Amino acid sequence: MTDQPEETVTTLATLAAPWSREVTLQAVEHDSGLRMLRVRIKEGRARFTILDLDEPTATEWARVMREWAELSGATGSAP
Repeated sequence: MTDQPEETVTTLATLAAPWSREVTLQAVEHDSGLRMLRVRIKEGRARFTILDLDEPTATEWARVMREWAELSGATGSAP
């Protein structure tokens, strides 16, 4: 038996990003019922950046990214 909290991780998507990066989005549910969105950014072979976001933060992030993408349009340039 372990004293470590348990979590269930489900991969939602893995995206190829510019400059040989890979972004993985995962749903994380803790035994306590806490739900998080895990963003894992892999750079190269061994470097990772991992962010765990709560639902309000993930919602706001999604809104900002959607607005940016819509403003960028087909040109692919930032506003």
